[in-house]
Amino acid sequence: MGKLKILPAQLANMIAAGEVVQRPASVVKELLENAVDAGASQITAVVTDAGRTLIQVIDNGCGMSPVDAVLCFERHATSKIETAEDLEHILSYGFRGEALASIAAVAEVTLRTRRPQDETATEVRVGAFGEVKTATVAAPVGSNFSVRNLFCNTPARRKFLKSDNVELKHIIEEFTRVSITRPDIAFTLSHNGRDLFVLKKAKSLKFRILDLLGSNVVGDIVDLHAETSVVRISGFAGRPDTARKTLGYQYFFVNGRYFRSPYLHKAVMKAYEEMIPEGVTPAWFIFLETDPHTIDVNIHPTKTEIKFEDDTVIFQILYACVKETLGRNSFGASIDFNTEGAVPLPQLGKSFEQYKDVSMPVIETDPAYDPFSSSPQPDRTDGIPDPGYSRHIDRSQDYGRLFEEKTLPLGRVLILQGRFILTPVASGVMIVHIARARERILYEQALRALAQQAHVTQTALFPIQVQVGAAQRLLFEEHAALLGSLGFDITPFGTDTVVVNGVPEGYSCEPGKVGQLVSELVYILSEDKDALPELMQQRMAEKFATLGASHADSLASPQEAQRLIDTLFACDNAELTPGGRRIVSIVSLPDIEKRF
Repeated sequence: MGKLKILPAQLANMIAAGEVVQRPASVVKELLENAVDAGASQITAVVTDAGRTLIQVIDNGCGMSPVDAVLCFERHATSKIETAEDLEHILSYGFRGEALASIAAVAEVTLRTRRPQDETATEVRVGAFGEVKTATVAAPVGSNFSVRNLFCNTPARRKFLKSDNVELKHIIEEFTRVSITRPDIAFTLSHNGRDLFVLKKAKSLKFRILDLLGSNVVGDIVDLHAETSVVRISGFAGRPDTARKTLGYQYFFVNGRYFRSPYLHKAVMKAYEEMIPEGVTPAWFIFLETDPHTIDVNIHPTKTEIKFEDDTVIFQILYACVKETLGRNSFGASIDFNTEGAVPLPQLGKSFEQYKDVSMPVIETDPAYDPFSSSPQPDRTDGIPDPGYSRHIDRSQDYGRLFEEKTLPLGRVLILQGRFILTPVASGVMIVHIARARERILYEQALRALAQQAHVTQTALFPIQVQVGAAQRLLFEEHAALLGSLGFDITPFGTDTVVVNGVPEGYSCEPGKVGQLVSELVYILSEDKDALPELMQQRMAEKFATLGASHADSLASPQEAQRLIDTLFACDNAELTPGGRRIVSIVSLPDIEKRF
């Protein structure tokens, strides 16, 4: 007797659903895309408990007939494809007919739908184990999908879901990817009864980005455009000086569909070479339009990977387009050969001397000037004050100003260009690297704060609002206790903003620096938190210390410099930063003498 057997249809559907429905965000993505394909002009998504309890998507699209309302839950039931050739000309989001069947296999689904020509709506209920019930109800034109108790019949998969904030962040990402491509559609997203996004129809893509991600993002991007026989490129590229360590706003779209491409990511990053430091990434919103026959969107269950017929050509065109955009906006080196209207410059050659006399400068000297004389020098016999004496007096006053108390009190401390502290010691001169000293001090403070929940907060004179976006705002809500233990007083506000009321001692309260500080915090809080607690504390403390050192105010007086030195030498290790870089160096007297 053979060992092979055919799996029951419901079990096969549950296995296949794992490819399409990986988490609540997968359901939101599929239902939003179906609503767009239905021609809706208004789409509302309602989520409860980050999608665990309820995911509801309501649209005013074309609706479905009673027959189609039942048939849409069958696998591979689609109106988009009839022949193999149709796979080569796909412009809609959904086309395989897998989404609703996969969702119904792992949740309880209710659909209410009505077409404009129908007087009543059809309700279809699909239970957790595949049972189907239909009824005639009253409902507006369009479709209303309610997905309840996700993974109720697969508890193992439900157990692997992350926290509500993490799952909601993924939902917001999928909502952003769909809504950003269709500024002509109004979108709403609410969670636990609170509106996160209320997007009206936008005048343009840039206005939709403004509504989704805030004015900070829109102010940091420039227009991108190129048109060739192979591909048409449009969208926006971020300013190099606003590149961040976090991979937050990098979007590729082809024919209106979001996709990921490490290969094209390299093309964009290559265009930014020598404009941004290593380890940071700029924002971009790049839209490609090409012949559907030259791409394959059917190579991944979630349709987030695309295969181009000739990706090398796309790479080169994209690289050239981004590079030209950056040069046109004066972000990179560029040469302008257009001399029309320019002022003509003289041509100077070897015979220049014959047109203009060349003479050596005259050096005036005063043989009677004695720089070591401390007594006033009399006027010359001709009654004119001695110029050498005048220069001597001015020079003495300059040296006096150089060594005023605010720069060098009692001859002990000198602040050099705001970067180093110089102070005499028995063996010579000690040089302290200011930024690295602060890094060591803040590192040990952060370690103590993380271990003991102790902190010192300096309150800002006025609360500072920073728009971070809805997804990033959730990070501050999720990690409020951690931030509070370090001395940050940051309160989520509205749907996409945080209010900074205070920062740890040693950080700057200047609004501009606070905004940059919040951006860096987003990067730190976005990192993986699965490391061992002790190692995680060390890494977190090191990052906060580096961040604090770069955002601190400059030393205002030698007294502050002396306090910094005293605090440094009270640390467990005053010689090296957490990363192993030297903080203090001694220049010995013999080394000084060798220079003379």
